Amino acid sequence: MGKILFNWSGGKDSSLALHEVLKHTAREDIILFTSVNKSYGRISMHGVRMQLLHAQAESLGIRLETLLLPEAPNMMQYNQLMQERLQDLVEEEEIETAVFGDIFLQDLREYREQQLAKVGIKGEFPIWKRDTTDLIHSFIDLGFRAALVCINERFLGENFAGREIDSSFLQDLPDGVDPCGENGEYHSYVYAGPIFQHSIDFTKGETVRRTYQVQEQSDEEEGDVCSLSDKNYDTGFFYTDLLPVLSS
Repeated sequence: MGKILFNWSGGKDSSLALHEVLKHTAREDIILFTSVNKSYGRISMHGVRMQLLHAQAESLGIRLETLLLPEAPNMMQYNQLMQERLQDLVEEEEIETAVFGDIFLQDLREYREQQLAKVGIKGEFPIWKRDTTDLIHSFIDLGFRAALVCINERFLGENFAGREIDSSFLQDLPDGVDPCGENGEYHSYVYAGPIFQHSIDFTKGETVRRTYQVQEQSDEEEGDVCSLSDKNYDTGFFYTDLLPVLSS
């Protein structure tokens, strides 16, 4: 029987999905898979340092594999690098299933399933269509601990950067913001909880603002690459740097 490739972001939704998978799957049958910006040595988009990603894998007791990405890949480059890396892992490990922590973004799920079909594996979504308010309360009630590491300023202010996911955080969320951040409102780093063998130590460093130009995708496709419309806009993000605490 082949292994499960678990798409691990290091955040809240990944942790909840892995919690579900571990109810029926042994840790040795799972491989964590994370996209990493090789220029900066950080998890793509979230900006979490590689040292803290490896600390999660060590505490989980699950093997980690990575996809190394250039600083700013376009969609064609990303798809090609992802397909090549998946193909290698499928052949080496006889992987049959890839697991994701997506909740309700149908277009994202369809995109993932299309890409997986190219290498002959299927996708599973353990927390799909779960109510996000119920999910976030389950996350807290189960004893998970997480810090917000990336904030989209279109939805939340800088004061949310670095905050803990707890009851006071939920009370302070503005109307219209998904409590699980499923629309990209925020990303988190989970450092403790029932799936971990021990908590991960870190200190909170500097919070910085970065701006990226976004190109909206059109509904048309050219081959395997989505064409982009002419509508561009700048989106700002606040990143809180988490600093690993080295053991003496």
